[in-house]
Amino acid sequence: MSARNRSCSSSILQACSSSSFTRQPSRVLIVDASPPWWSETCTILCQALENFFFLASSLAGPARLPLLSVFAISVQLECLLPFVQVKGNLTRLLSCIEELRSLPQEGCVRQRGALLKQAVLDSLQQFKQYMCHTAHGDFNSNCVEVTVLTCQPGQAVLRQMEQGLKNSDLITLRRLLVVHITLQQSLSDRSPACSLETPSSEDDQEESLMLGTEMDLQLVEGTVVALENSLKMWLHDQGGDREHLHLLLPPSLTLQGSTQHPANNRPSPVCLKCDMQERLLSPALLPSTPDLGVKTESMQDFQPPNKSLANQNPSPQSLRVVKVLHAGGVCQSVLYGLPLIIRPTSCWQLDWDEMETNQQTFHALCHILKNRDWFLLVRSESGSGSGSAVFSYYILQSSGSLSLLLKPVLTRELTLPCCLPVSLEDPPLPALASVESSLDQLEKDPVFNPLGLDSNLHSHLRIKGLLTRSSQPFGAHGQGRGHRRGASRPQEGSTQRQGRQTQSRVRATVAPLPSIPLNKMPRRLVTLSHSRPCAPALFFQDNYEEEDPLMIQ
Repeated sequence: MSARNRSCSSSILQACSSSSFTRQPSRVLIVDASPPWWSETCTILCQALENFFFLASSLAGPARLPLLSVFAISVQLECLLPFVQVKGNLTRLLSCIEELRSLPQEGCVRQRGALLKQAVLDSLQQFKQYMCHTAHGDFNSNCVEVTVLTCQPGQAVLRQMEQGLKNSDLITLRRLLVVHITLQQSLSDRSPACSLETPSSEDDQEESLMLGTEMDLQLVEGTVVALENSLKMWLHDQGGDREHLHLLLPPSLTLQGSTQHPANNRPSPVCLKCDMQERLLSPALLPSTPDLGVKTESMQDFQPPNKSLANQNPSPQSLRVVKVLHAGGVCQSVLYGLPLIIRPTSCWQLDWDEMETNQQTFHALCHILKNRDWFLLVRSESGSGSGSAVFSYYILQSSGSLSLLLKPVLTRELTLPCCLPVSLEDPPLPALASVESSLDQLEKDPVFNPLGLDSNLHSHLRIKGLLTRSSQPFGAHGQGRGHRRGASRPQEGSTQRQGRQTQSRVRATVAPLPSIPLNKMPRRLVTLSHSRPCAPALFFQDNYEEEDPLMIQ
């Protein structure tokens, strides 16, 4: 991995603080592979699991999925994968998928409810034994979340689980989720990864509360993408011990929203306590693919690798336009990274007519995109042409000037599911008045100008630079020069040997000179200077010239 990728990875790992991903629960996946539905879901489920394992086992940083165990219910109950660490264990995970594919797709399963109950109890017992005999590693969670994948009616399966586990020891079971894979029902009006339903009757709700365990029902469309999103929910931070963010607004002037600070009796700011959630997985978390997409942090990063000769310039990067998007249909949460500005080229090597035609065409493109309120979806062209090449996608956004804005956009592999509930009711009037009073006190700018923002970076760099300079030992540079002078002095006993070596070199390389009388030969003054290092042989150069037989008649 290059130095840039290492620095980028270190910054990402620092962003994942020590308090993040430390309460991640271990996972148990129970696959209902009973016929006849298994013949319809085997292919899509195994493909979704394979894609998810490729990603989860390669992520750097804290363990988002520390332990995983897989059970399968077919003609009988089988434990395909006991508890193992997911990170760096791709071989074991893929062998589990192969065993899933080999399960029979025909037959008869009896007492499915009893097998589901036994799978949950066996997984909890297996987790207790693992925690007693194995070091915990980089996580300290002592609970388990069980996910059941089934094509059976979800309400019926959830009711069977509640009845069967009612009198069992579930102290380590944090949550039980039944995922109903729908094969015929269309879920176009709801998000596949966020369609949660709870038991409808009051009796079911009371039984769920009596168990002391959270039980949910989730409807997922029977596609690879929907199942991947359901599994990617495991990669989110599951801590929840405290809020992540305090959003401070100016003090409200209303009676309900105003509170006095206990220290100075001044109005306290309106504090909104929030949680944060990741929208994507950073490419820097995948160390095995350092060239995942083309970066936009700088122009040098965006240029393709130079595989041509040393005296040739690298070929320009190519972006192919693949789709037109309406500007109102692009969510800002799917854009990431640093933007770059694209302008028509002014390269002097182009012909004048070609440059003028290129600028006119670029102007026409910007004009059409601006008037029609369009974005362009572009894809990087891979020069390798291999099937394992990684592509990057970008959004081209027009502006009022003769330029385009290039922004990286998310892809399916790096997208994390995000449940965004929509409220159909208006907020209460007192809360609405309090927030309006707080926002009215803020300064309003019709146009945002980043030049008016000062982050105090210059002062920080100045103090840091002075501290670095003061931490160096006094006279370090002078000591270095003195050390070099001492090292350049010849050792005792080596003067005569070095003289003979220099004399031999002179005899071999210097051409014969005209004969000059010895008494008329100019003599060079010998000056020994210690102001700068020099070769030891130069101290005796005058003696060598006098004794050189090439200069004596």
